Amino acid sequence: MKITIAAVGKLKEKYLKEAVSEYSKRLSRFTEIEIIEVDDEYAPDSLSVAQESQVKKKEAERLLKRVKQGSYVVLLDLAGEQTTSSGFSAKLENVMLSGNSHITFIIGGSLGLDQSLIKVADYRLCLSKMTYPHQLARVILMEQIYRAFKIIKNETYHK
Repeated sequence: MKITIAAVGKLKEKYLKEAVSEYSKRLSRFTEIEIIEVDDEYAPDSLSVAQESQVKKKEAERLLKRVKQGSYVVLLDLAGEQTTSSGFSAKLENVMLSGNSHITFIIGGSLGLDQSLIKVADYRLCLSKMTYPHQLARVILMEQIYRAFKIIKNETYHK
C-alpha cells in the first residue's frame, strides 16, 4: 500500500514541517507515504472571477500531473463527505480491500478547487466545515490517516 499526499504550496513554518515529519515516521509502520508539493500560482488579493478560475486551473494541472494512473483519488473538498475517524478508517480499509494499492489525497490551493480535480476524484472528503489553512489541513489529514491505520489494526490511540 502506498499513500501519496499531493498539495499546493510548500510548508513554510517549522512546526508544520516537524508535524509532517513526525506523522510520516509514524505512518511508515503501516504504509509507504509520499508527500508531493506543487507550486502555488501567484494570486494578488483582488482577482476577477476569470483570473481566479485561471489560478485554480493552473494549480489543478500541476496536481493532476502527479497523480499516478490507477490510483484511488481522494479530494479534500468543503463540499465533500464529512465523517468520523471510525468512518474514515472504514472507508480507507474498504479502498485497500478493493484491490487499490495506491491512494492519492489531493489538497488544493487557497482559492479552492478547479472542476478538473472534482471530475477525477473517486471520493470527496471534507475534514470539517471550518476553514483551515491548506498547510494545516495537510497535518490534520496525516493525523487522521495515522489514526485510521491504528483503528484498522485495532491498536490503541488516544481519543
